[in-house]
Amino acid sequence: MNRSMLLTAIAMVGMTPIAAMAQPQARGPAPGEGPVSYEEQLASVEDQLVYDAPIAGVENNYWFNYQTDLAEARKELTKDLRHSSDAEDNRDAWEEYRTELADARGDYAKEMAEKGYPVGEVRVLGSSGR
Repeated sequence: MNRSMLLTAIAMVGMTPIAAMAQPQARGPAPGEGPVSYEEQLASVEDQLVYDAPIAGVENNYWFNYQTDLAEARKELTKDLRHSSDAEDNRDAWEEYRTELADARGDYAKEMAEKGYPVGEVRVLGSSGR
């Protein structure tokens, strides 16, 4: 993928509504089934930040390790929620899940940056050009 294609793809992702992006795999109560905790909301936001595709399109061991880390985090969340006995256990499970997702994403981005594939950041400037 050349640079202009990458920038176009990144710009298109930036224009996609957040709701249309990656949806959380592990779900809590459906709407109307009960309150959603603050920790679950944070985990949902973190889940939307999960990489859907490898950085720079490179499928290497780092990508596969990242995918494994995500699968383990989701499996552990499901297990923890199944075995929770109260609201505090639920909050702890969601907080642990959020932390594991953030750690996995950060580790993957860091490893890829060390290999020369920096994670880019796109900023859309207002009409002032600043």
